[in-house]
Amino acid sequence: MRHLCLFAREELILALRSRWTQIFAVVFGVLAFVVAGAGYVLSGGHGVQDFARTAASLVQLVLLLVPLTALVIGVLSLAPERGAAELMFSQPVARGTILLGKLLGLFQALGAAQAVGFGVAGAVVYAQSGSEGVGGFLLLVLASLVATAVFLGLAALLSAGAVGRKRTRALALALVVWFVAVVFFDLVALGLASLMPSGPASRVVMVSAIVNPLGAVRTGTLLAIEGTGAFGAASLALLRFTGGAVGTGLVLGASLLSWLVVPPALAVWRLRRADL
Repeated sequence: MRHLCLFAREELILALRSRWTQIFAVVFGVLAFVVAGAGYVLSGGHGVQDFARTAASLVQLVLLLVPLTALVIGVLSLAPERGAAELMFSQPVARGTILLGKLLGLFQALGAAQAVGFGVAGAVVYAQSGSEGVGGFLLLVLASLVATAVFLGLAALLSAGAVGRKRTRALALALVVWFVAVVFFDLVALGLASLMPSGPASRVVMVSAIVNPLGAVRTGTLLAIEGTGAFGAASLALLRFTGGAVGTGLVLGASLLSWLVVPPALAVWRLRRADL
């Protein structure tokens, strides 16, 4: 545990000094601030949305930007150059401890960057609209952190043993994973559903919302913020299948828990077998 915390602290310091992390914090903060007032502007009004509206509007921004940032920064940090890898893994510390420590440090750094963005938007919303709906906003922050942890784990799996030239390949695979999770998976599910009767089509969309980690984050967050009123037919079918909102939350939570645990475990196993 002492060695894990040592590597986590070192990675946290390096990540906070990185321009990539600083750029992400600034961009995320600006976009969160813009989204906070965009809903009223598009509807012909002016001012800043309350916390509930802001949280619902920020869901898609989180699902687009957070996974991409976690994958790219994760691969760049966890797949070092040849000389750096030889020096790091020559230390009398287990490879799994090094990898998990670096993952923890990256998670803390990206969480701090997101806290800046959410904090800016939250401060403006509170000053203009009060504290109504702040619970939903905090749930969105939690969902963003979960998405960060999931895709950092996937970045670790792609980066395990990827040293030197393999680093470029790992980065390319990270972009493919982001595209599949954000765009391609949902397109395939909707395409299959459009070719089926309503019953099987609802089951296809329902399964896609459970299996895809971003689908699970989106469904769980909207359920917590807006309730069942924001759901379509497929999501209502999911509620009926799981026995209500509590059952749906448990199923989505189990799906996300598996995504949180399995990729880092596979990354540790792969790194232990890698020839560095």
